[in-house]
Amino acid sequence: MTQEILSHLQIELKINRLAHQILENTFEEKSIFIGGIHGNGSIFAGLLVEILKANSSQEIILFSIEMDKENPLASPIQLSIDSSSLKNNCVVLVDDVLNSGKTMQYALSKILEQPVRIIKTVALVDRKHRRYPVKADFVGLSLSTTLKEHISISLTPGKFSAKLH
Repeated sequence: MTQEILSHLQIELKINRLAHQILENTFEEKSIFIGGIHGNGSIFAGLLVEILKANSSQEIILFSIEMDKENPLASPIQLSIDSSSLKNNCVVLVDDVLNSGKTMQYALSKILEQPVRIIKTVALVDRKHRRYPVKADFVGLSLSTTLKEHISISLTPGKFSAKLH
């Protein structure tokens, strides 16, 4: 049985709120690096960046993180920018759903190869099924689910949705 947990409008409102929370917490930074985990995390990060750029004079740099989400050690984790540019900067790591924390933990380990100043994490939906010591600093929706349930996010322009299966 599939149940819609967030409509298009609700997701738009959450993205807008999350972008403003990021600005409130990073307003003193000269530049902000927004890293989206490949797939919906990258799309979500791009949507946040649009709002951030429209509401701030800070330099906002979008990058993506490519990795095998099922087996992160099977191949190297790649950033779409030179990782040395993260040095001593503010980084915001973005993914659509935070579940066990595995994907975000491995992405963080790649980012932490550089001495960054601040790292913040953002998730549109937080399922709270942690196996790794990761938390989201900014969350659109916290949801308690069973381990058998699955959340799917669609960020197709004009048709955003979040569904519980």
